[in-house]
Amino acid sequence: MAAPESTKFQVNFKSPDGTLINLYAASKEELEALLTAAQDFSALIGSVSQAFSGAPSAAPVRSAAPVAAAPAAQPVGSGNFCNHGPMTYREGVGAKGPWKGYMCAAPKGATDKCQTIWVR
Repeated sequence: MAAPESTKFQVNFKSPDGTLINLYAASKEELEALLTAAQDFSALIGSVSQAFSGAPSAAPVRSAAPVAAAPAAQPVGSGNFCNHGPMTYREGVGAKGPWKGYMCAAPKGATDKCQTIWVR
């Protein structure tokens, strides 16, 4: 698929199994939302890719708790970084109530994913 004419940011990923993921955004905010969504769905993307390749699924796919559609604005003056780069500020509501914190940029399920920095 060719990038839409409105594209100002383009990010392309190739997973270890060869699955190509292309993200196109017209703004930084849209790109951040797309990257967050891709990270949130990374396990599902891998599972679907394995299903089409005929390989057994590594882990069952489960539904995640609802999360805000777009990431919340990062508070001014916060500069949380981990070994994988800048951490993403996110907030939502889970079974135990509202939560907010800074999330590592490593893909979901990565063995070296850094701990979340929770905002209390």
